[in-house]
Amino acid sequence: MNDTPGWASPGSAPSDGQEPGTTGPAQPTDQSGTDQSGTDPSDSTSKWSKEQPPAGQWTAPTPQSPPGTPPQPSPGPGWGGRPPAGPGGHTGPGYGAPGGYGGAPTGWGGGWGGPPPAAKPGVIPLRPLGVGEILDGAVSTMRTYWRTVLGISLTVAVVTEIIVVLLRGLVLDNTGSADVLNDPSATAGELGRALGDSMTESGVVALVTLVGTVFATALLTTVTSRAVLGKSVTTAEAWRDARPRLPRLFGLIFLLLLIGVGLVAVGVAPGILVAVAGSAGAGAALAVLGGLGASVVAIWLVIRFSLASPALMLEKQSIRKSLSRSAKLVRGSWWRVFGIQLLATVIANIIAMIIVIPFAVVAGLFSGDGVSGIVDGTGGLGWTFLIISGIGSVIGSMLTFPINAGVTVLLYIDQRIRREALDLDLARAAGLQGYGTTGPGTTPGS
Repeated sequence: MNDTPGWASPGSAPSDGQEPGTTGPAQPTDQSGTDQSGTDPSDSTSKWSKEQPPAGQWTAPTPQSPPGTPPQPSPGPGWGGRPPAGPGGHTGPGYGAPGGYGGAPTGWGGGWGGPPPAAKPGVIPLRPLGVGEILDGAVSTMRTYWRTVLGISLTVAVVTEIIVVLLRGLVLDNTGSADVLNDPSATAGELGRALGDSMTESGVVALVTLVGTVFATALLTTVTSRAVLGKSVTTAEAWRDARPRLPRLFGLIFLLLLIGVGLVAVGVAPGILVAVAGSAGAGAALAVLGGLGASVVAIWLVIRFSLASPALMLEKQSIRKSLSRSAKLVRGSWWRVFGIQLLATVIANIIAMIIVIPFAVVAGLFSGDGVSGIVDGTGGLGWTFLIISGIGSVIGSMLTFPINAGVTVLLYIDQRIRREALDLDLARAAGLQGYGTTGPGTTPGS
């Protein structure tokens, strides 16, 4: 029998009244004056005295411990005897008592069932988060505070799409450019001008969309950060909190765009110079390779600085310090942050396409040349097409804005919990008394 406390069966004595190393019974089987073989007790070979204690009064000898061994503590309640009765005759945890060894399965002795679950005052538990918990937190924020979240997203999406529709219908009519690009007999100059017009239109639309995304991100950052604490916020409160940080947020976004475009331009520039010098094939190949290499570096920087926006909004940092904070939080977790951001982007785009594509098909049916004219590029983008497709874009943006912004904010909070124990500050802000003072109560996420 193992004598180590916690491994022996509860209630058993350390060695069951036997001397260590012995295998037979510790007492004689017959206490009469003559043994079973008939040997005389007075024989010198007998090991038993003539005078034996009366039956029922003999006790087994106590095992002797080696010299210097400290005395073993007596077993407490739940290890062989029932605990003393409390008020009213009730016993505490023990054999047969609820919550003990013989009661309901609540863990070893009612207090050894593992760490307790982390506190969850809001949409996420206050501990390192898994991928599913981050995505679920973003969706839960939208579902729990849908009036504020969808109100902000809908307002920003409607204003943004109205501007895009007006620009595409009145200013950025690229019907002529599409005809030139589809004409195999067009000259190089015509193709260059048409390509430039198409890129201008795409750039203007992307710029307007970016401005709307910045507004939505700024307002939804405040909503998500309050949702972590289980506190609601109105649209007016979110605007009042985010408004002083908007200029710096715009500066941060444009700085990141400038860095990305500059890297791609630097990567493509050698190929362009070689092509201008007369070697068109080699220049094109060099431009492609340089563009791919620069794109990889740009993506690495975008992920490295992807948490700068919530750092700027929530920590009230400057642009430079926000970039530094993001780089510090992402360091050592680049692939994890990249994977979660990519997954959130794919999910958001799938949701957007599910909504936008049916509206685009309906808009093509009501346009002048039908769907075939839109696909072939021979039909014009009439107002009917722009308005119907714009409605689909508004609905898609209304759902994708909260997902993208929520995942970014929760990633920022998760990285700070992992590196800086932000969960303790969040618990205090949520009004949880004594959180983190009774030992580790969290479990790591993935």
